[in-house]
Amino acid sequence: MNFSLEQLLAFVTVFEQLSFSKAAAKLGKHRTTIGQVVTNLEDQLAVTLFERVGRAVIPTEDGHLLYHYAKQALEQARVFDKVALSLSFGGMESINFAYPSMVPPGVMSEIRTQLSLDFPMMRVNYLVRNKSEIKQGIQSGEFHFGAVNVHDSTAMHSFDSTFLGHIEFVPFVKKGSSLSKQSSDEVLLGLRNTRQFLLKSFADEDMKGKLLVSAEHEEVDQLALVIKMVEADLGWAWLPKALTDSVYGNANIEPITVDELKEGMKFGIALWCPHAKQVVGIKKSVIKAIESYVNRVKSISG
Repeated sequence: MNFSLEQLLAFVTVFEQLSFSKAAAKLGKHRTTIGQVVTNLEDQLAVTLFERVGRAVIPTEDGHLLYHYAKQALEQARVFDKVALSLSFGGMESINFAYPSMVPPGVMSEIRTQLSLDFPMMRVNYLVRNKSEIKQGIQSGEFHFGAVNVHDSTAMHSFDSTFLGHIEFVPFVKKGSSLSKQSSDEVLLGLRNTRQFLLKSFADEDMKGKLLVSAEHEEVDQLALVIKMVEADLGWAWLPKALTDSVYGNANIEPITVDELKEGMKFGIALWCPHAKQVVGIKKSVIKAIESYVNRVKSISG
C-alpha cells in the first residue's frame, strides 16, 4: 500500500489540532489542500479517520488507533533524515562535554536528551572539570564544549563563548533539622557554628572568600554527594536554588531564609566551544536544551 509522509503528516496534524484550518496554518498549506490530502489517505486505506460535523473534526475509533502508528512512522522518518544528513556532512561521531560540579545535573540531562533527538547516532562524553582545565581542553581540542562559571571573566578568548544566564545558590539544610527551625535573624549564627560543605569547583576558582561562612568546612567534588551529605544532616551547603523544584525530587533538603542575605549568590554560566563548522548545529541544540530547562524550572516555581 502506497501512502506518503505528506499524508501521514497531514493526518497527524489534523488529529492533534482537531481542525483542518489550524492544521493547514501550522503546515503552511491551504485548508482545502490538507482536506484533500487526508481524504486521499482515507480512500487509500479504506478507513474513515475523522467524522466531519460542520467545522468540527472528530477522530474516529480507527483514527485514534492509526494515529499512534502514523506518529511513530513520522518520528522514524525524522531520525532517518537526521542520520543521513549527519553522514552526508561528515557529522561528528562523538563529543566531549566538560562542566564544573556546580552545574545542576538536570541541565546536563536536558542537554543529553535534546542531543539524542537531534543527533541520534552521536556519542556524548560528560567530564567534570574546573574552568582552567576546560579552557585548556577547548584550546587543545580535547573538549568540544564546556559549561563554565564566568563570574570573574573579562578577557577575550580565541574560542566561541555564549553567555547562558545565571545559577543562583542559596543555603540548604536538611528538612526539619535544627537549622531549619531557627528564626531568620538567628540562622546566620547557626550556619557559622555548623559544618559547611563546599563544592570543590568553587575552591578551584578562588571563590572561598565569597562563600565560606563556617570555620568548620569540607570540600566535596560532586554536587550529588554534597546533597547526600546535607540530606543526612551532616552539615549545610550552598546549592542551586533550582533544587527546590520537584524536577529534582529532593524531598529531604530545603533552602533557609537568612535576614542578612536578601538574595542568593548568583554566578554567570557560559558555553565555550571552538569556532568550527562541525559544532554549529550541536551548539544550537545545547542552547535549545538549556532554554527549555530554564523555562520548565520557572514554570514549576510559578
